[in-house]
Amino acid sequence: MYGFLLMVLLDFTLDVVGSVSQLEINKHLELGREFLAKGHLQDALSHYHAAVEGDPTNYLTYYKRGTVYLALGKAKFALLDLEKVLELKADFTPARVQRGNILLKQGNFDKAEIDFQDVLFVEPNNKDALYALDRLYPTREDMKLVDEYLYNGDHASAVQQITRILEVCPWSSSLREFRAEMHVALGDYMSAISDIRSTTKLLSDNTKGFFKLSTWLYRLGQVDEALREIRECLKLDPDHKQCFPFYKKIRKINKLLQDAETALEDTKDYEACVDSGRRVLTQEPNEQNVRFLAFQYLCKCYAATSETTNAIDNCQEALKIRREPGAICDSAEAYLAAEMFDDAIREFKDALEIDPNLQRAKQGLQKAQQRQKQSESRDYYKILGVPRTANKRDIIKAYRKAAQKWHPDNFQEGDEKKRAQKKFIDIAAAKEVLTDDEKRAKFDQGEDPLDPESGRHQQGFNPFQEFHHFHGSPFQFKFHFN
Repeated sequence: MYGFLLMVLLDFTLDVVGSVSQLEINKHLELGREFLAKGHLQDALSHYHAAVEGDPTNYLTYYKRGTVYLALGKAKFALLDLEKVLELKADFTPARVQRGNILLKQGNFDKAEIDFQDVLFVEPNNKDALYALDRLYPTREDMKLVDEYLYNGDHASAVQQITRILEVCPWSSSLREFRAEMHVALGDYMSAISDIRSTTKLLSDNTKGFFKLSTWLYRLGQVDEALREIRECLKLDPDHKQCFPFYKKIRKINKLLQDAETALEDTKDYEACVDSGRRVLTQEPNEQNVRFLAFQYLCKCYAATSETTNAIDNCQEALKIRREPGAICDSAEAYLAAEMFDDAIREFKDALEIDPNLQRAKQGLQKAQQRQKQSESRDYYKILGVPRTANKRDIIKAYRKAAQKWHPDNFQEGDEKKRAQKKFIDIAAAKEVLTDDEKRAKFDQGEDPLDPESGRHQQGFNPFQEFHHFHGSPFQFKFHFN
């Protein structure tokens, strides 16, 4: 008696559990439908996952989840669900049409044709299947033309043909990889990179694609981007035989380039910048666009230390690789630092021919022209024998030394004394301009603040008073102007 009651109670309990489970499944299906209608695809997917787990025999639930996968662009998972649908219900035509469309978009013509023909065997007038076959047959013929173009070495026509095919087969990673290779053959690395980047999204484990992507980015000199992509390869396979050694190489190069940038822009440690640039050239003897970056840093850092010959040489090495506006301006500024004004003006003009709106080139050209004009008159830096980067203390030191040497009281009457007089006045004028921030700034911009013709010459300028002020001269001045 007790055994009978226990069995009845167990059956009742199982019925209740089953009933509750089905209610939950229905609730998930309803929520999935609502979220899908609102366009909340991830939320819809979560509820369809739960519904499938609750009842793995319901073909419609797989079909609904496959539809969401498609909307999310996850064709691989959509195919798995559609295949499960057809395993559970082989005559479910919508799933077969959907699978055929995915296969066609992936460029799998033969399998897609089988699905569409199977649909037409059951439904001869199925519009979706007929439309798909109308696209499939000519596209498959177009593939034969690609082979002909390649046989004739016509890469440009091959690219155009593959582009037309991809309008029907946008999810074909093999076609995009194929077109990428054609772009490389034509020297169009940016287009090749775009295609390979697409394949890394279409295939979840595309280590080969990440390696190519990184290699081509590095070849273009985009070292930081190349490092990022090679790391994606190593996430999929940490010991990848191509990705791992390449990662070690570009990580070193990237670190050296970053060190050069920091030394140039932040710490102003130009010797460290030069060292990093040289090491890049040593470690990368082949890839010209990477070497271009090293030459650029060497150009700028040597210019900053007034080593103008080295700066010009490295600027020219960079320009042999790429004549781009920024590098041309670097070269122009190196020439300007070396007071090679004609060369600087020519380079700035070349940069403006490439980019007429480049402010750096416009301002540089104006500065070079002003400096050239200025060089024909008094150059206060030359008078004191100091570089344009000299600080105020060095300028005063140079002034004192020059003033002692050329003070007129040190010379006998006659032509020699007259020459000293002129020298002394120029030396005092140079000190006045270069120790006054405002006047020095004007001079650096190509304007002589002491030029009488400009109307800015300060009245009452006394070179001897300036000498006394700065030096406390021991000389007894007996100099008189005639």
